[in-house]
Amino acid sequence: MKCRTTLQLLLAAMTLLGMPAMAAAATPPAATADTATAANVTVTYDQPEKFTETRKLRSLAPTRLDDGYLKTLKTYIETRAGKMLPPGERLDIVVTDIDRAGSFEPWRRGTMQEVRIIKDIYPPRIDLHFRLLDASGKVIREGERKLRDPGFMSSGGATSSNDSLRYEKALLDRWLRKGPDQL
Repeated sequence: MKCRTTLQLLLAAMTLLGMPAMAAAATPPAATADTATAANVTVTYDQPEKFTETRKLRSLAPTRLDDGYLKTLKTYIETRAGKMLPPGERLDIVVTDIDRAGSFEPWRRGTMQEVRIIKDIYPPRIDLHFRLLDASGKVIREGERKLRDPGFMSSGGATSSNDSLRYEKALLDRWLRKGPDQL
C-alpha cells in the first residue's frame, strides 16, 4: 500500500512539474473497459505485404517502410468497435487493403521525396470483410466494405492533427458509427 501511495505521489509530482509524458509512461497498466470490450472484436490483415500502402512505401519511400501503423490501427479498431457492440455480439474484421491518406511525390528533390504529402487527390482507402455474430455464433450480418472519403480534408472528422493516422481513424469511425445494424 505504501509503495502504491509513493507511486501516486511521484506521478502527481511529475505531472505538476510539466512531465506528463513521463508520468503517463510510468503509470502501471490497469484493466480498463477498453480492454474488456476489445475481446469481442478481432482484426486480422490478409497479406499486408501486398497492401497498396506497403507497395507504395517499398517503391517511393523505402526508408519509411514500417508496418507499425498496422498494429496501431488494429488496436484502434478493436477498442472502438468493442465499445459499440451490444453484449454478447462479436465482430470479426479482415482488412484486405489499406492506402493511407497522402502519398510520396518522387519528383520532389532530396529528402522531400520521402515525405508524405497530404492532398485531397490522395484520400485514405481501407477495404475489409466483416462478420457480425450473435452470442451463439450465428452470423447476423457479413459483407465487404470499401471505405473511402474523397472529402477527407474538409470533412472535419479527423482526430488530433498530430496523429499520423487521423484520416484513417476518421474513416473507420464513420463506418463504425453506423452501428451493428448498419455495418
